[in-house]
Amino acid sequence: MASVKQFQVTFDCAEPERVARFWCEVLGYVVPPPPDGFATWDDFDRSLPSERQGSAFACSDPSGVGPRLFFQRVPESKVVKNRVHLCVRAGTGLVGEERLATLEAECARLVALGAVHVRTLLADEDNESCLVMQDIEGNEFCLD
Repeated sequence: MASVKQFQVTFDCAEPERVARFWCEVLGYVVPPPPDGFATWDDFDRSLPSERQGSAFACSDPSGVGPRLFFQRVPESKVVKNRVHLCVRAGTGLVGEERLATLEAECARLVALGAVHVRTLLADEDNESCLVMQDIEGNEFCLD
């Protein structure tokens, strides 16, 4: 059996383009070029039947290393905690106060983009500090 080399992370959301552009800012991702024959994504979107307009959006890692993120509109709102979440590795290799200061600085940047700081989990004997966050539609993620 061959191993999977690529994968995509899909978000259910109310406003796909808005959430995608938030995650572009968080991760340094980019919006790929529109399909051939369209000057912009807005032009492409207007070519779709009205019920499909604004129903999906995507972004990708410009280096090609990270997974593609896909955002699809769903009718229901988020009601419970995510079973899967992204961990944004802002403090890799750092420990103690230096790590916490780095995470708090990144938290402040993301809050300015519309994220919510839910709680700070301080280091203990087994784990380094991390921050629990929510994106602009309430999806949980961690800064670690």
